[in-house]
Amino acid sequence: YRGRWQRQGRFGALWSTRLNEQSRANGLSYSRLSKGVKRADVGLDRGGLADVGVQEKEAFAAVVERARTALAA
Repeated sequence: YRGRWQRQGRFGALWSTRLNEQSRANGLSYSRLSKGVKRADVGLDRGGLADVGVQEKEAFAAVVERARTALAA
């Protein structure tokens, strides 16, 4: 039972690391990305965003741009 919570924590750290790397590659910090995604009402959680960032770079760049415009508004 305890191992499940530990696994969740490890995956959360992995997702944060991946999102930070991909968002900085697109010119936005992770904290600004998370604020912009929340303001833009993107329907993806951290795990989904991390997967998109790794597998579909163009789609992640579009999400970053959407977050950037939501921050500017």
